[in-house]
Amino acid sequence: MDLSQYAELFLAESREHLSACNQLLLEWERRPTAPEPVGGIFRAVHTVKGMAATMGYARVADLAHRMENLLDHLRRGGQAPADDTLQLLFRATDALEKAVDLAVAGREREADTAAVAADLDKATARFTPGETRVEPAFVPEPVLDIGGGGRLIQVTLRAEALIKGGRAMLIIRKAQSLGAVQGISPSPAAFETEDFDGRFVFRLDSTMTPAEIETAVRGVGDVDRVTVGGGPGDEVGEEHVTPAESAGGRSRHIRVDLRRLDTLMDLIGELVTTRGRLNEVAAERKDPAIDDLAIQVSRLSADLQAEIIQARMTPVWQVFDRFPRLVRDVARQLDKQVVFKVEGKEIELDRAILDELGDPLVHLLRNAVDHGIETPAERRKHKKKPEGEIVLSAVRERSSVAISITDDGRGIDRAKVLAKALREGLVDPHTETLSDDQLLRVLARPGFSTAAAVTSVSGRGVGIDVAMTKIRALGGSIEIRTEPGKGTSFILRLPVTLAIVRALIAAVGTERYALPLTYVAETAEFGAIAMTTMEGREAMVLRDRVVPLVHLRSLLSVGGDAPPPRRPVIVLEMGERRTGVVVDGMLGQQEIVVKAFEAPQGTLPVFSGATIMGDGVPALILDAAGLV
Repeated sequence: MDLSQYAELFLAESREHLSACNQLLLEWERRPTAPEPVGGIFRAVHTVKGMAATMGYARVADLAHRMENLLDHLRRGGQAPADDTLQLLFRATDALEKAVDLAVAGREREADTAAVAADLDKATARFTPGETRVEPAFVPEPVLDIGGGGRLIQVTLRAEALIKGGRAMLIIRKAQSLGAVQGISPSPAAFETEDFDGRFVFRLDSTMTPAEIETAVRGVGDVDRVTVGGGPGDEVGEEHVTPAESAGGRSRHIRVDLRRLDTLMDLIGELVTTRGRLNEVAAERKDPAIDDLAIQVSRLSADLQAEIIQARMTPVWQVFDRFPRLVRDVARQLDKQVVFKVEGKEIELDRAILDELGDPLVHLLRNAVDHGIETPAERRKHKKKPEGEIVLSAVRERSSVAISITDDGRGIDRAKVLAKALREGLVDPHTETLSDDQLLRVLARPGFSTAAAVTSVSGRGVGIDVAMTKIRALGGSIEIRTEPGKGTSFILRLPVTLAIVRALIAAVGTERYALPLTYVAETAEFGAIAMTTMEGREAMVLRDRVVPLVHLRSLLSVGGDAPPPRRPVIVLEMGERRTGVVVDGMLGQQEIVVKAFEAPQGTLPVFSGATIMGDGVPALILDAAGLV
């Protein structure tokens, strides 16, 4: 049976189990006497071993088998693990993750697992001092397809299971770990045919109880019904549904290839553009029948769009869960003590944004551990707890999400940053102090760093630059707040989705520009409110608050007739910052499809993308972060 078609399913499930291993290892390190973590790690590794054996990934299965042997001794002994044992298990988990990736890519031979496998064998041998032999490689037994005795097991997979054949093989392998498997019907070769409906039976000769067998089979996943019969003589008949199954009903979740969702989003984007054109035609024709049709199409496409966007939403924990291990490893490398907390893991973002968020957060977290948190001795000297604290949190703010990385470390030395910025000519020579915005712009300059030496963790001046570039590309912004001796916070503000956004369409001369409503706080009228200056810039006074102004016509060098003396001001708000954008006119609101935009070299960094309007003419999307 060709199992290569199930490689993606194996990869996805293995990553889930290995992520659980990392979380449980961190918990075990915090609570070394607790029995739950080691049991959970053992089960996760055992599952990966079984799946790898089914797929024929011998090196993955062998490494998992050796980890399993060590974990079995540790959980039976009930003693707190030594630090070197935990480090070995972290190494083994990393090696297993790399081996899984290589195996799925068809390059399993490149997986270098020999060294960590030997260390696992040595650690296991300490629990069995009378034995000095090296553990033989794990070789999965072949599935037997013969008649015989044992309990009759009837299995029905869920109707919505994506890969029934691969799931059935995983169940057979799981059953094989419980005892001898015989009398499989239909045969394993039939599992990969189109006619296989997810129902199969086999006999299992095992000493385990029916309840234990059922639990083990259900643990593989995507199982709808299981019947565990008695010995020989049982007939295959009506499958039994347990009360728990009747109460719980069928699963309402399935795995969907992300590429299908991307295709759906592209199609709904085209539909939104076509909807805009239909609305314009309806307005021109003034035909009641066309008007009714346009309204109905708009309503249906809006509902479809909302459902597709919701299907793409993913909780941030899928990215956040890998960071506790990262912070822990960097802290150990730097001989620092760090307590890492995660808040708001249930907040959701579009999968496309979430996939791009990992790298910026990695850079900011590494900087927080290296530059922010002090050594235990330094913290004691300043009457702080020896353990520093880093908090990664996500909160929903209107139609955006704010993600913050906060540490309680030494804070940023503004005077030191200013001195270097003056030496390098990055700020005005007369600058006496740096505001938060100025500080961020200086720190985000490529190559700028105040570190005395370059280390393997940081010091090359690329961390904040990479984070700023990536977040701006996602249509978001970064803010910084720091206080000497108390710590630093980086706040990342991101749109919930990138593909389709509601925007305010503004006119400047003969051009049209789109401003995402996410960052539009209000509108005002230029020429009808009090004016003043702020740090040499023209500003307006809006409800006792001074708001600096940007004249879009002047900024973009748009020619044409002189603008009217009284014209709209669009007030943008990002966090605590506000800016008024003066335009010639506002043409209304509409949903736009965001397209990538490669600005020509030398173009002002105030555009985040482009869109196609209802009349087929493109319009540029303004980047609020570049204007505020």
